Amino acid sequence: MHNAFFQLADLIDANLQSGERFTAWLAGETSDFVRFNHARVRQAGRVEQAYLTLRLVAENKQVSVTLGLTQHAPADHVAVLAELAALRGQLGDVAADPHLLLSDDCHLASRVALNPQLDAAAIVAVVTERAAAYDLVGILACGAIANGFASSTGSRLWSETSSFNLDWSLYAHGDKAVKSSYAGTTWDEALFTQKLAGAVAQLALLQLPAKTLAPGGYRAYFSPVALESLLSMLNWGGFSEKQLQVKRSPLLKLQDGEVALSPLVSLTEDTAGGLAPAFQAEGFLKPGQVALVQQGKLTGSLVSPRTAKEYGLGANADGEETTQSLHMAPGDLPEADVLKRLGTGLYVGNLWYLNFSDRMNARVTGMTRFATFWVENGEIVAPLNVMRFDDSLFRLLGEHLEALTVERALLVDADTYGSRHTASSLLPGALVGRVELVL
Repeated sequence: MHNAFFQLADLIDANLQSGERFTAWLAGETSDFVRFNHARVRQAGRVEQAYLTLRLVAENKQVSVTLGLTQHAPADHVAVLAELAALRGQLGDVAADPHLLLSDDCHLASRVALNPQLDAAAIVAVVTERAAAYDLVGILACGAIANGFASSTGSRLWSETSSFNLDWSLYAHGDKAVKSSYAGTTWDEALFTQKLAGAVAQLALLQLPAKTLAPGGYRAYFSPVALESLLSMLNWGGFSEKQLQVKRSPLLKLQDGEVALSPLVSLTEDTAGGLAPAFQAEGFLKPGQVALVQQGKLTGSLVSPRTAKEYGLGANADGEETTQSLHMAPGDLPEADVLKRLGTGLYVGNLWYLNFSDRMNARVTGMTRFATFWVENGEIVAPLNVMRFDDSLFRLLGEHLEALTVERALLVDADTYGSRHTASSLLPGALVGRVELVL
């Protein structure tokens, strides 16, 4: 795929006319997908696909097209040249783009981090054997994801990484289940066994009579998965420089200094430590790290090339201005001490159906689900029936945040709609002194 993509780039370059520029972006994968039910394989398959997005630019006008590649060179070459001619015919029908910004530099870089020992069949064998006594339901996605960039300035950039994501639940009864996940670049059988044992222990607790709480404020511990749900809301314009400029960011009050998060909170877009490529579709290299929040204060933002052009800034992110490799600094609370420090309150395993209830105050509402428990005196005493919370991230990550765990979990985007994704988060768990339950 690597050589074929750069051959296509050379072909496009050779067929440009005077005054024309091009960029080419490749997104491809070779992935195994396995669905489980009752800890047995119910569906298995392999996806091999590659899509090329070709952009033609002349006189500050741009047109683009995305086409699927057959990875058979003669057919792909014919298709790409035909699309190039069609784009050329469309340029006269579009207006100049005042915010178009492409890199004029020639970047040459390649990152290949493939793990030949990452074998879907071996993972399936472990999962089905270890979980045979339980109703494990889930999906395994495993394999290599590739991205490439090429342009008429001579840039040739490539990123190819292999990873896996096992997203699964142990079903108990009714609406009760234990949700878990395991993702990474190297499969560790012992670590999966440990995660499974933890889920089995929670599964037994789900057999206890469920508890419903009255609306009000409660102490709570948010697992890394639950915290990821909360932080994902900040990708709805929170760190976007464009949204900050037009005063639509939910972090606007943080930017203006009206509020501050806890000094425990430090968030970084850590491209160097993530799975996402270190370049983007306009040809700019991403910095290794962008400090977004440091000790509770907003210190940076994600700037797309279009936003950079509009406001005279430097580009450091993709066009959507969302985090792709979000890392949160750990705290000093050992996971083993979480229940003891919580005392009496909620142990929140997962959150669902989140939305903003008051965007400009970073107020979020959502539902607890999947292994959320009521804890008394440091011991789990009952599973919690589904509850709705409604609270501000300024409080949950601000005045009410008491501690973050030492241990952090790598969470990889489980979305497979259209393709696998490389977005990831490295997050601790969070102990908060109060979260508002509303019904």
